[in-house]
Amino acid sequence: MRRSGVLAASLLITVSSVGAFFATRNSTNSDPSSGVVARVIDGDTFVARIGNRDVQIRLIGVDTPETVKPGAPVECFGPEASDFTKSILQEGSRVRLVRDIEARDKYGRLLAYVYVGPDEVFLNRALLEQGFATAYPYPPNTAHADEFSAAERDARTARLGLWGYCEQLSG
Repeated sequence: MRRSGVLAASLLITVSSVGAFFATRNSTNSDPSSGVVARVIDGDTFVARIGNRDVQIRLIGVDTPETVKPGAPVECFGPEASDFTKSILQEGSRVRLVRDIEARDKYGRLLAYVYVGPDEVFLNRALLEQGFATAYPYPPNTAHADEFSAAERDARTARLGLWGYCEQLSG
């Protein structure tokens, strides 16, 4: 009984501290799980204004080819993936951010599933469905891992995006 009480207290503290991330003093944003796109960095990373702070967001569960990684070459279909993300996350557009287990990655970026627009386009999944990304399950943040694997598999089978273009170049 004592052990479960400690576990419950730890969970409550974790949930509280994760929730506290979104709480910003003097925030004008009444919905802390949303933000406004400031700029796109690459296909799977962008900056959003949450309250009065600019926060770097890393999409959970997907990985797009590199375009801006220091010391790394631009990868096949990287510019196209970045352009796709920019077309969805236009500067000033409002996004809804949904987290999984961990709030941040080792680089300090907020980890999120991202929904945008009045139709709530699920950006993480859209990148996979269109062949701009690979599924990237990174435990413990795996709430959509099966869905993302299926979306990647379907894009591969249809040879969409990088699955058709990059394979042609290497083959």
